[in-house]
Amino acid sequence: MNSKLIAPSILAADFANLQKDIEIVNASEADWFHIDIMDGMFVPNISFGMPVLKAITKHTKKYVDTHLMIVDPDRYIKTFADLGTNNLTVHYEACTHLHRTIQAIKSEEMQAGVALNPHTNVNVLEDTINDIDLVCVMSVNPGFGGQSFIENTYNKVRQLKELILKKGASTKIEIDGGVTNKNAKQLITQGADVLVAGSFVFQSENPIKTISELRKLIN
Repeated sequence: MNSKLIAPSILAADFANLQKDIEIVNASEADWFHIDIMDGMFVPNISFGMPVLKAITKHTKKYVDTHLMIVDPDRYIKTFADLGTNNLTVHYEACTHLHRTIQAIKSEEMQAGVALNPHTNVNVLEDTINDIDLVCVMSVNPGFGGQSFIENTYNKVRQLKELILKKGASTKIEIDGGVTNKNAKQLITQGADVLVAGSFVFQSENPIKTISELRKLIN
C-alpha cells in the first residue's frame, strides 16, 4: 500500500452514471473511495443514503472511507458497518460523547475517523487522539463539493501532526475539500496522509490520468 493515499470523493461523480465512475476509480491508482453522507440538517445539503451506498459498495474494489455529515451519527454505526464501510468518520461537532462513539465504531470492526470543521481547533482531540485512526480536516465548509480551499488548513495540519507525535499516536491525517495539484504536495509536506479529491478528479477530462499525476506529486 502507498504511504500517502488518494481518496476520490464520489460526491463529485456523475450520479446518473455512478457505476462508470466507480469503475474508473477501481482501475486507477487511487487507494480509497471517499463517500459523503449528508442529512440536510448537519450540513445544508442532502447527498445519498443507504440504498445508494449499498449499490456503490457492491462495485468498489478498494477501501471504503465513509464520511458522515449528519446529526446523531450513533444511530447508524452498525448499518454503515453492514454496508461495507472500512473507515467510518463522524464529525466532532455532531458527537456529544465522542469517545463513546469512537468505541462503538471500533466494536463494529471498522476504523474510526473524526472530522473537524474549519472553525474547530485541533486541541479538542487531545484526549481522544490515541483512539482515533484518522482525522479528517475539512479544508472547506462541509456540505458542497467544488469549493475553494481554506489556506489556514496548512497551519491546522501542522498543529495536528504535532499533537499526534506528542501523544505517540498513529492517527492518519486526511484533507477533504479543494484538493488539487496546486496544494497536494504542500499538504503532504505539512503532514497529511490522505487526500480526498472530488471535483479535481471527476471534472477533469481524464480522471485516471489526473489521479496518476496526483500520485506522482505526493509519493
